[in-house]
Amino acid sequence: MKPSDAAKLGAWVLALLAFPAAADATKVKGLVTKFRLLENPVWAEAKDQKKHAYSFREVVPTVGGEFRVLFPHIPKELCVAALAPGKQEAPPPVLIRVGGGRTTPVTIVVPPGTHLTFQNTDPFKHRIYGVGLKTFSASDTTRGATREWTVPGPGTFEIRDELAPSLRMWVVGEPNVAAIAYPSMQGEFLLTIKDPGDYVLQAFFAGKKVGEAKKVTVQERDIDLSRAPIQVAGGKTPAKGDKPEDKADQPEDKAQGK
Repeated sequence: MKPSDAAKLGAWVLALLAFPAAADATKVKGLVTKFRLLENPVWAEAKDQKKHAYSFREVVPTVGGEFRVLFPHIPKELCVAALAPGKQEAPPPVLIRVGGGRTTPVTIVVPPGTHLTFQNTDPFKHRIYGVGLKTFSASDTTRGATREWTVPGPGTFEIRDELAPSLRMWVVGEPNVAAIAYPSMQGEFLLTIKDPGDYVLQAFFAGKKVGEAKKVTVQERDIDLSRAPIQVAGGKTPAKGDKPEDKADQPEDKAQGK
């Protein structure tokens, strides 16, 4: 299995573990677009020349434009949450993998009281901690070891690593979240919602809400919202009937005259 495939599988498995669904649960299929316009805060801060964070190589005309522009790996960075009208119970403990310079997932939305287990999958130690959190201070986590932390309440909590400054994760404590999903790199996602009722679908990126909220009424039948995609960046939502594909999701290589 390729590393990218393993990361994608891990994110989907994590979502299933976080919110176990009943056999008669409703499946809500959807699509997100414009995600290539989202910018990870780590990249944004790295642009500051005073930080000397990175340098660019010269542009090679034969390299496609889509490979010259940084865009997020949404199977772990973009979390789509279904928000219920009322508060939800905390799910069983959720595993967060720390490895390869990142966490899996990077953003997660869970009810307060959710227990998180951080496991170091790297061959070297990490010193992860919660920014401003006395209950989650920096501590050595060796290869294969784990750390435990419980989301204390509503709000957004940032997780960092003293030994890897570019490693950043966001945990959103949202009392009303009933289900979450992570899209494929094509933007497709699948939510599994246990109880019928009115819900709001909201995407989260780097710990913040992105794109418009979409209302959906869940009944007994499965729902397909793919024809009305959720645009998570870059302006207004496409009109009904428009194709979900757009230039932002499929960049053209101007250098090659395409």
